[in-house]
Amino acid sequence: MAYWVLKVLLSPLFFVCWRVRVEGREHVPGRGPVILAPNHISFCDSFFLPLVMARKVTFVAKAEYFDSWKTAWFFRAAGQIPMRREGGSASERSLAAARDVLHGGGVLGIYPEGTRSPDGRLYRGHTGVARLALDCRVPVVPVGLVGTDEVQPRGSNMMRPFRRVPVRFGPLLDVARYESVSSADPLALRTLTDELMFEIRSLSGQEYVDTYAKRHNVVGGSEPVRVPAAPEKVDDEAQPVGAAAAGS
Repeated sequence: MAYWVLKVLLSPLFFVCWRVRVEGREHVPGRGPVILAPNHISFCDSFFLPLVMARKVTFVAKAEYFDSWKTAWFFRAAGQIPMRREGGSASERSLAAARDVLHGGGVLGIYPEGTRSPDGRLYRGHTGVARLALDCRVPVVPVGLVGTDEVQPRGSNMMRPFRRVPVRFGPLLDVARYESVSSADPLALRTLTDELMFEIRSLSGQEYVDTYAKRHNVVGGSEPVRVPAAPEKVDDEAQPVGAAAAGS
């Protein structure tokens, strides 16, 4: 109930204050389970995407947002799922809640990069989206958010009005061709994830970086993170599923 109250109250404000333009909304199924997988360039991404959707979107969000009074009220009211990225039983409970959303025919939102981009570029995707899609046999819709980093730049707690914000939905990625593939198959997970990131790049127009974005622990804004000159030696498949699925 609180989700729809917030949507009714905030939607007119957002559409008056920002030039929101939605493209490709017809690609999102009107019913049935689906995963929305957007790029992540600003904290306010989690506001704009649900507001342009007719269906309720349940996001998997990093648990730190629920620990700070500045953001906890919104994420709890919106019915979002907290994800502990250190793995273990807490992460498994979060993933079970995410699967429940999909099994119930709902819309689940996950940022495949795992955290906000430190510099506006699109970073290598973690395999959490692919794991859930293959586990639950549901389609994935890539989403490109543009301009939200101008609305709320990194390090800022204020949203700047009158910026242009295109929200672009791409054709869904049907996982039916992986019907005989296990969700534990690392090659299938990486192939599907890379395909997803290619589609997001086409929608957002971002430069792609084939390394993982560095995480940060500051709620709201934070100082810029310098991108390493050499690719990080990160084993994506060795990470806990919770860490791969969580966004920030």
